[in-house]
Amino acid sequence: MKTVSKKSAFKPIELAYIALGAALIAICAWITIPTTVPFTMQLFAVFFVLTVLGGRNGTIAVAVYLLLGAVGVPVFAGFSGGPGILFGMTGGYLVGMLPIGFIYWLTTKLFGKKIPAEIGAFLLGLLICYAFGTIWFTIVNGKNTFAASLMICVVPFILPDCIKLAIGYLVGRKLRTLIG
Repeated sequence: MKTVSKKSAFKPIELAYIALGAALIAICAWITIPTTVPFTMQLFAVFFVLTVLGGRNGTIAVAVYLLLGAVGVPVFAGFSGGPGILFGMTGGYLVGMLPIGFIYWLTTKLFGKKIPAEIGAFLLGLLICYAFGTIWFTIVNGKNTFAASLMICVVPFILPDCIKLAIGYLVGRKLRTLIG
């Protein structure tokens, strides 16, 4: 009788990198300055992880991070976790990190890992994250208009998030060439 070899969807090293990526996002979430929407290093880690691991594995790392937080593992800012955080006022910004990954994945699949394509994907993903998170914040908060929510939740973060994007991308690109 012949044994049939079943090909795994992931190599063990990929699974290890995905786990490390999710862990790095969690660690960077704990580096925080508390405000209405906490200022964290999460987005730095998301940009870095996507750049190093690529679209598919990086997006899966972001999803693993969100799932860990959803089931109560304290991976979010302030060592918090659980559905209350994920579905709370700032949960839309957390969930909004997933489209960054999907857009990066699709863009690099279509255009390759060219600098303009990668940066463009990250900027578009960041805009969608802002839009999704701000709409979510406005609905859950119920006190602010969309414009007021933008002023509270997005405007103060634009420059820092662009700096996180640039550093995460540059450092990630360098590491990507080293680990091949």
